[in-house]
Amino acid sequence: MKVRPYSEVDVFSSEPYRGNALAVVHDADGLSTEEMQRFATWTNLSETTFLLAPSSPEADYRVRIFTAIEELPFAGHPTLGTAKAWLDAGGSPRLDGTVIQECAAGLIPIRVAEDQLAFEAPPLTRYEPVDEPLVQRIAEILGIPRVNILDASWLVNGPRWIGVRLSSAQEVLSLQPDRAKAGDLEIGVVGPHESTEETQVEVRAFVGGDPVWEDPVTGSLNAGLARWLTDTAVATAPYAASQGTVLGRQGRVHISLSDGKIWVGGQVTGCVEGTVRL
Repeated sequence: MKVRPYSEVDVFSSEPYRGNALAVVHDADGLSTEEMQRFATWTNLSETTFLLAPSSPEADYRVRIFTAIEELPFAGHPTLGTAKAWLDAGGSPRLDGTVIQECAAGLIPIRVAEDQLAFEAPPLTRYEPVDEPLVQRIAEILGIPRVNILDASWLVNGPRWIGVRLSSAQEVLSLQPDRAKAGDLEIGVVGPHESTEETQVEVRAFVGGDPVWEDPVTGSLNAGLARWLTDTAVATAPYAASQGTVLGRQGRVHISLSDGKIWVGGQVTGCVEGTVRL
């Protein structure tokens, strides 16, 4: 075992401990996949990341991203959280104002501006309507009539999200899904707020088969939803999404569109600094 720098950050909230926590192991070169997965399972957070030396000359660092049960090629809140942890530990980006992260999904640019970070959403690797039998199953999982689902689309960008659109934020907040029926499906639900609200949409994320059944705030899902909602003219960027409300969180995800590219941003706060023996 080796003593390595360790940090925990809170992602997508202006108030510490009201967003989504991320564990970050620094100087993780030399750890095996099995050791990383074991530690990620032990932290029992939505994700744990491991900072490594980059293999690409364009990247500032390389990261591996683990849930409690598997490794992901990409995830949103770990991308912003890892960048913040790297910067706080003294990292200096090669490009002024932009961190380049290397992960299994490729190189991910991350803008650093004042008190907010934003990543460029990677392309969706599966982006198509959901078959009707699966939509009916999702309605049963969510405990709502099939007619309440206005639309559904695969939004795979690392995690295997299925986006589900309801008619209102209140419908989203009222959901009481049946975890036992979800299997390994990853379901993201979105509905619009009234025009007087601070945020334009409410989002909830349900991850079947994962110890963290409802994810507090989810960058990858919001990236996929943004692509889908703007492509179908349901939403216009820029807009803000709220997530984690029913969990007592105050997640705020800021979506913008530049040259056809989706950017997903939010505030990140460092909360824990220390060491870990791995």
